[in-house]
Amino acid sequence: MDPHFQRAAFQTAAASWAGTPPDTGWEVAFAGRSNAGKSSAINRLCHQRGLARTSRTPGRTQQLVFFRLDDERRLVDLPGYGFAKVSQAIKAGWQALMEDYLRRRQCLRGLVVVMDIRHPLTDIDRQMLAWGAAAELPMLALLTKADKLKRGAVQSQLAGVRRELADQDVAVEGFSAASGLGVDAVQVRLSQWLELPPR
Repeated sequence: MDPHFQRAAFQTAAASWAGTPPDTGWEVAFAGRSNAGKSSAINRLCHQRGLARTSRTPGRTQQLVFFRLDDERRLVDLPGYGFAKVSQAIKAGWQALMEDYLRRRQCLRGLVVVMDIRHPLTDIDRQMLAWGAAAELPMLALLTKADKLKRGAVQSQLAGVRRELADQDVAVEGFSAASGLGVDAVQVRLSQWLELPPR
């Protein structure tokens, strides 16, 4: 358990580029389909149940939500995509905001693309990975809800995704917010990206 993540606290939410915090320090962003378990993953990584809002209604995260780790480091929850029951115009606005953020944010040090391990690498997941690659960001494909599969099936899915992404600079980890699988490994990677001091 890394105490840096336990200290995470809500900082601000931004519906536009103008509302984002100063572009200084280090940030890691989390992106994913609205039903992929993104908020639950953030909460488990930070050992806090209510940090990132979870909902039975997919698509609840409609802004860039910033969580402060310390004066220089933040985690960012990007709008969920691909499932929200909203107008195409609103979806297009979220997409433009995410793409703009990934392209322009100088303090962004890594991108975690959250996918349901049972349904990885959808077209929109691939689009997000392409945006991350265009921004030359280190990336992690986080395959959540691993507790929903047997161990052999988890390993098979991980191997398949690693094969598909072998020509890209993308790490792949299995994860379960319910069981804690992958928490330590992901915290280590985020700590490297964020240049967190030793515990």
